[in-house]
Amino acid sequence: MPEPRTLLAVHAHPDDECISTGGILARYAAEGVRTVLVTCTDGAVGEISDPALATPENLAEVRSRELDESVRVLRVSRLVKLGYRDSGMAGTADNDDPRSFAQSSFEEALERVVRVVREEQPRVVVTYDERGGYGHPDHVRAHRVAVAAFEAAGDAGRFPAAGPAWSASKLYYAVVPRSAMRAMGERMRAAGIEAPFREIREDEDMPFGVPDERVTTFVDVSKYIADKRASLVAHRTQMGADQFFMRIPESLFGDIFGRETFQRVVGSGPVPEDDLFAGL
Repeated sequence: MPEPRTLLAVHAHPDDECISTGGILARYAAEGVRTVLVTCTDGAVGEISDPALATPENLAEVRSRELDESVRVLRVSRLVKLGYRDSGMAGTADNDDPRSFAQSSFEEALERVVRVVREEQPRVVVTYDERGGYGHPDHVRAHRVAVAAFEAAGDAGRFPAAGPAWSASKLYYAVVPRSAMRAMGERMRAAGIEAPFREIREDEDMPFGVPDERVTTFVDVSKYIADKRASLVAHRTQMGADQFFMRIPESLFGDIFGRETFQRVVGSGPVPEDDLFAGL
């Protein structure tokens, strides 16, 4: 019998799961892989696209339901909500809220994710890069917790109450090559849609996007683009009609987001590769 395959993704907020990994979650679920999602915060400081959908007081509760619908669309096998409060954007007062992920005990969060790793025994773990994609405090902290958990879960001396040690085989960062960011901006501007970033120069260090040479893995998710878009739509408070994802025509959406890209940080395999489980 082939060894069971499990994929674990660690994200910061409700809706992050579909933006950079919705395609792989849907694709691997369809291929029989067990998919597990850890969402670290409640999204309480997010947008409210329509006041009829939520208020600042109940936004976390509404976003929790939106996340449930998103993972249903993506057929995620298990969702773990750590429940920390959204820390907000860098430099805001929400960073200092004692309930926030930014102010939480790192060791506590680490042990909770180690427990999930040991329970689920994933072969592959996916999270953000060291900048958290674009510098959001919760993304950066989710990255640090996920990377530390990847290492600590295999050490029987760390957190013995969290279960028997387990070492995942591969660790990936969800990253977008700068060439793809430029191409997306060009396609959006050609379609009359304002891109969420200005034009990127070849030699420019931007807060999002990485040098092309860092990208090792290109996963075709074009067959699952409808699922990816539907999972985004499930986050109604965040995806109002004016949100740039929602202004992209479906045909162009598939062209832009039909491939998800990653940097393999731990583990062996060919470069480039087209499968997170290559070599396993």
